[in-house]
Order: sequence, then C-alpha cells, then structure tokens
Amino acid sequence: MRRLTPVLALGALLLTALPAHAADGSAHRESYGTKAPYEPQQSADSYERPPAGFEPVFTENVSRHGSRTATDSADGDLILALWDKAQQQGQLTDTGEEFGPRVRALQAAMSRVGYGNLSGRGRQEMRDTATRMERRLPTLFAKIADAGEKIDVVSSGQGRAVDSAGEFTGALASADPALEPLIGATRTDKDLLYFHKAAGGAAYRDYIAGDQRLKDTLASIEDRPRTYEAAYGVLRRLFAEPFVDRIGDRDRVGAAQAVYNLYAIAPAMSEESPDPDGRGWDMDRFISRSDAAWFGYLGDAQDFYEKGPGFAGSDITYKMADVLLADFFRQVEAKRAGTSDLGAELRFTHAEEIIPLAALMHLPGSTNPATPGEPYAYADNPWRGASVAPLGADIQWDVYEKDGRYLVRMLYNERETPFRTGCHPIGKGSTFYDLTELERCFGRS
Repeated sequence: MRRLTPVLALGALLLTALPAHAADGSAHRESYGTKAPYEPQQSADSYERPPAGFEPVFTENVSRHGSRTATDSADGDLILALWDKAQQQGQLTDTGEEFGPRVRALQAAMSRVGYGNLSGRGRQEMRDTATRMERRLPTLFAKIADAGEKIDVVSSGQGRAVDSAGEFTGALASADPALEPLIGATRTDKDLLYFHKAAGGAAYRDYIAGDQRLKDTLASIEDRPRTYEAAYGVLRRLFAEPFVDRIGDRDRVGAAQAVYNLYAIAPAMSEESPDPDGRGWDMDRFISRSDAAWFGYLGDAQDFYEKGPGFAGSDITYKMADVLLADFFRQVEAKRAGTSDLGAELRFTHAEEIIPLAALMHLPGSTNPATPGEPYAYADNPWRGASVAPLGADIQWDVYEKDGRYLVRMLYNERETPFRTGCHPIGKGSTFYDLTELERCFGRS
C-alpha cells in the first residue's frame, strides 16, 4: 500500500462497513490486499471436460510476478527509528520489545534477496503454476514437443517479471526436457506488459497525477475516525501510552501504516523466515486483525480507484489494457489462420496491468465501478485486491480445436471463469466458448 494521500477538510464522513470477518477479528487473506500470496482457486480434477473430439492446440496466459520483497526499506526504516527512540526512553511494551529485532531480521532477509526481487516463495509459486499448467494440458505439451512448435515468452522487462518467466519456463523444461529448446529467450515488450508507464498510458498518468475527483475521493475515504483509531491501536501494541500520545495524528497514521506494510509483505517472505517451527515471520502479533483489515481496505480503495473499475462512466483506469486483450485475441486468431508456429504464449507482468485487464474484461469482482459521491466500500462492492490480483495472479486461455472449430476456456487464478455478460458459452453452464462468439462479444471484426 502506498502512503496515504494528503488529508483534505473532513466534510461529511461516510461510514464504510468492513466485512463480517474483519469486524469480528477473524483471520482472512483479504487484509493483505494485493500482497496476498498466490493460491490456485480450483482443483484440476474438477474442471469441465472439453466436448468430444476437441483437442488442445494452444494456450496463453498473462501472469503477475510471484511473491517478492518490499520494493524498498522505507517502512522498516521509519518504524525502527521510532522503535529506537521508544527503547531509549523505556517506552516499549512487552510486545514492542519483540518487534524491533523481528523487523530488523525481516529487513536483513529482504536486503539479502534484494528489494523488489522475487522471494523464495515467489520463485516456487511460478514453478508450481507452470507444473500445474503442464499437467492440465499434457497432450498439448506433448504435441508442442513432437511438432517442434515454439513457446514464446515475453515480460515487462522488470527484474521480478523476468525472473518469474525464468522460473516458470524452467519448470516446464524440467517437466519435459524436450520442451527446453523450443522455449524462446524472454523478450521485453513494455507497450504490452508495462503499459501504465509506456506511451499508451499517458492519459492514465495524467489522471493519477492531477485528477481532483480522485484526490478528493481517496481523502474522504482515508480521513475517517477509524483510520486514526486503527493507527492508535497499532502503535499502542508496541509503545507505551505516553509515548504514543506525543505523536501527532498524521505521524501516527504513517507509522502504523509502516507496521501494516511489513505485516502484509511478511507472508511473501515465508521461505526466508528464521523460525524453525513453521510460524513464518509471525508479524500478526504486532497488529490486530481488525486494524489490519482497515488498512487493507484503505489499500484496496486506492487500487480500486487508481487501477481498477474506478468511477462509473469513466474507463481511464483500464482502457489502456486493451492492448493486452487484443494480443490474446491476436494469438488465437493467428493459430486459427495457420500463420502461427506457437504452441504457447507466456507473458509476465505486474498488478498495474492485471488489475486494469480484469476491469476491462469484467472478470469476477471487477464488474462494479463506484458511483461518484458514493465511495467504494466493502459492504456493496465485491472488488478485493487479494482476489483480483494477488501476487502470482494468472489469466489463461486454453484453446481447443475440432474440424476447424475453435473453442476457448478461460482460467482466472486457475479457476474456470465465464467470460463477461453477453458472451454466450457453447451450452448452459459451460465454460467453453466459440472463438467466433468471443470475437462478436468483444467487438472484434
């Protein structure tokens, strides 16, 4: 989660209900937001079987990089400076005494891995996802190997995306060594997989930098009594009451958010944990579940407006993802036309691309923009960062053919997922769609 936007005048405060699990303090991965580690959402043995006679001829995906370290040391540095001061003054709680050493160990582990780089867990996530892909489509990968078809690999060019591609394709080659010479070197396409920073994202960047409605809406969400209550609660777990009372409201929020950010990144660092008992970093000792849920909601709100469905009547946050959706269609259409020698197209990118693509495609959870003047809230909007774009999030199209007829099935985080409303599957309740129907539904000629 990024730093909270500057506070505007309070005005009318709109109460935002947290889901029941957050309100009653029960554990839930939603509190990690888009830092939630990857979990496949369906068992492969429960997938719908393709219609008789249809065989897989192509697969393509776009994957967010796997679990990673924090992008820098700012959160740890900020809270440790406060912790050192409290220690010098004898103002640490019993829990707070444990906090400083734990954060320093986590910081050291992230520094060894490299800030912004894939963690051990992230590398394993990529290998496991690739292995499951190969096991789901054994006849396709056998055909690729036998026919000498190519596997194209493309990334944003950022280190963690490049490394994710390497782990993923390495696992495919390990599963079937005959695939190794068919896997192309990972190429970079920023226009396709880093579009929020490329030429196609210019209008989007203007929106992020200067849209007053965006700034006002985020401020109205963030500047609520619950934010200050949560911040106070987080710091009181660590520091004595007189010490916390001397910290100004906004500084409390910044410090508490640093604690939350360390809590949120800790699961991604599970393989680097020094604990031999499997507890991981155990950072949830330092923040209550209800306070973590609130900061998770604030992070979701920011991602919702800056990358996701955003405001009703505006597509500024996701229109630029059309370049990626168009590439999905282009690859399948080339296969149908007989102009492609590819058996698979594998893409590796970031949350800034997955979240807009999910909104553009109306994937589950990304169908409801917020009405201006009625801020995004958990109570009436299903969008959750942990479901839409967890670390390692993956959108995959599997293509099947029989007698010149092409069917497409979509997996979203490995769950069979219907295409958007208005697209008609081959039968009621099916997740298979004629390619021609998808072209009609998405307005492709």
